[in-house]
Amino acid sequence: MICLALLEPVIETVLSAGTLLAAEWERPDGPRGHGDKAEVDAEIEVILRKGLLAHLDCDFWGEETGNYLTGHEYCWVVDPNDGTSDFLLGRKGSAISVGLLHHSVPVLGVVYAPVTLDRGPDCISWAEGSSKVIRNGREVGSRLGHMSLTLGSHVLVSTAAVNKPELNAELCSPADFVPMPSIAYRLARVAAGDAVACASLVPVSAHDVVAGHALLIGAHGVLLNQDGLPVLYNDEAQMAKVSERCFGGAPEACKSLARRDWGRLF
Repeated sequence: MICLALLEPVIETVLSAGTLLAAEWERPDGPRGHGDKAEVDAEIEVILRKGLLAHLDCDFWGEETGNYLTGHEYCWVVDPNDGTSDFLLGRKGSAISVGLLHHSVPVLGVVYAPVTLDRGPDCISWAEGSSKVIRNGREVGSRLGHMSLTLGSHVLVSTAAVNKPELNAELCSPADFVPMPSIAYRLARVAAGDAVACASLVPVSAHDVVAGHALLIGAHGVLLNQDGLPVLYNDEAQMAKVSERCFGGAPEACKSLARRDWGRLF
């Protein structure tokens, strides 16, 4: 299968690009940039674009270097540094996100967080044809299909959740809520078995979620929008704005989370 054959070279390309993101943490004056724009983001995407198109010459949807859409059956979808705002605030866990769509369906995903709070460099990947999600070179047995929100399980949410802990605890109950940067990395960690579900409560684009969506497919999970319906990538409008809110992970957990009144947080 073409996707399975691509997985290892794509991982190598992403890991190589990740050295630039890790190096930003070592700068004496911290990462370059401000707000939600870091200079390293575009630098990484230039490298990824060249490498990925060398692996498979097809359409390309990037956050920093623009989009090239011709109707090709395959499309690379790239975020060079998902979680830039948190990254520039010194919060560990932003991630490179590389996904591949085939006829608008996610078939490959690689999410790499070079600098994390609790795991060190963390690369999570899957491609159509793989029986399991791969984490740092090892298969993981995560299976989300029959999981649900239970006492002791975790829901991964954005770092903003620390500002309203009581309400987030209520909305995620009976699971615990765990704040962390990057919806791409949250989706990846759910697919790898660290949590039952995750959420983004702000609008997302394809580059934010396609790679993580692929990982969820590999772990028998789902990605739902604010109405509890599957996230789709059928046209440019959907790619530009995938959803107002999204919930990824175990199907029953995501359906339950989508029905809750998250508007109370705002």
